[in-house]
Amino acid sequence: MADDWNMPAGELMRGKKGLVMGVANRDSIAWGVCRQLAAQGAELALGYMESNEKRVKPLGESIGAKLYATYDATDDASMEAMFAKVEAGFGTIDFLVHAIAYADRSQIKGSFVENATREGFLQAMSISAYSFVDAARRAAALMPNGGSIITMTYLGSERAIPNYNTMGVAKAALEACVRYAARDLGPQGIRVNAVSPGAMRTLSLAGISGGRGMLAKGRSLSALKEDTTMEGVAGCALWLLSDLGRSVAGEVVHVDAGFHMMGLPDDEEA
Repeated sequence: MADDWNMPAGELMRGKKGLVMGVANRDSIAWGVCRQLAAQGAELALGYMESNEKRVKPLGESIGAKLYATYDATDDASMEAMFAKVEAGFGTIDFLVHAIAYADRSQIKGSFVENATREGFLQAMSISAYSFVDAARRAAALMPNGGSIITMTYLGSERAIPNYNTMGVAKAALEACVRYAARDLGPQGIRVNAVSPGAMRTLSLAGISGGRGMLAKGRSLSALKEDTTMEGVAGCALWLLSDLGRSVAGEVVHVDAGFHMMGLPDDEEA
C-alpha cells in the first residue's frame, strides 16, 4: 500500500534530522511518513521492535536512513539506549514521529465493559499513550533549537467504534497527552500535534475484528467517497514536521476523507 504513490523530490526537510518510531513493514503508516520525509531531504533514524528488523533494515536502506535502533516501549533502559544512540549519531534532532500502539486482541473485540481487563487496559495505556510521553520527554532534550513532534491516533478516541474498545480509550489518553505536552514544550519552540488517519490496510487494522468492514464503511460514509490514502497521511505529517507547520500546536488533524465530520448517511446509503 505504501508503495502505491510517488513523492516528488523537494527541500522542505533539507538539513533536518529526526527519529521515526514504529516502522513495522512497507504497509505501516510510519514507513509512509519516512518515505515522504526522505524525499524532502530529511536525515532519518528508524526506531523499531527487534522482531521487525529483517523487514525494516531493507526499507531504511532504500531511502538512505542514517541510523537504526531497536526499542521496547515498556522498558526505560531500552528507550534510554535508543535515544542515546540517536544523540551519538545526530547530536541534536529536529523532529520525532511516534507511531506506536498496541492492545491485546482480547481487548479489541466484543464488549468493552465485559472484556477489558486490568492487565490488558494498563498494557494498552503503557504502550499506546505513556510511550509517547516518554519519547517526547527524551526527544525534547535533543531539541535545543525547537522542533516538531507528532503521534498517530484514530477516531476511536472520540467515538465509540465497534471492537476498538480499549484501544479507543488509550487513544483518547494519547490525545490528552498531546495537549499537555504541547503546553509544556511550546515555550521551548517545540510543536506537538497528532494525525488521525482513517481506516487503512495496516497491521493494526488487521488485528481488529471486523477491520475490513471499517474500510468499506469509511469509504462509503466519507465526504469524499474515497479511501484514506497514505499520500494524504504522509503529506499531513510532512506539513506538521516541516516549517510549513509553524504556529500549529496541540492539534488533532483528521486525514480520513472527511469521515469524522459526517452525520447521518444519505437515505440510499442507510
